[in-house]
Amino acid sequence: MLQYLQQRIASFKYAFTGMAEVIQNQSNPKIHLLAALIVILGGWFLSFSSEEWCLVVLCITSVLGAESLNSAIEYLTDLVSPEFHPLAKKTKDAAAAGVLWVAIGALVVGMVIFLPKVLALIQ
Repeated sequence: MLQYLQQRIASFKYAFTGMAEVIQNQSNPKIHLLAALIVILGGWFLSFSSEEWCLVVLCITSVLGAESLNSAIEYLTDLVSPEFHPLAKKTKDAAAAGVLWVAIGALVVGMVIFLPKVLALIQ
């Protein structure tokens, strides 16, 4: 049982190391984290409901998770194909497209939540 718990703790350490790696060495996650901070501050200012917060947190974590998976795919692609190869390019482009799909979905959710509240403030 103790060994099992130590393995679980180690797996969390590896995951936190991966998070730090992605944030420190990739530029897009930094942009997404800045956007997340702005959204969180906006949600606090606009008094989001519990449901709205749940959607926002789900969107933020989905985008950051997609960024992490994209980075992992890029690292692995660079390992197996250090020189340019058309399939390596397609792999990286497809992984980046996955992030873009999630980010577009998060943007739409953000617009659905934010626009009515911002418009109500303006009027």
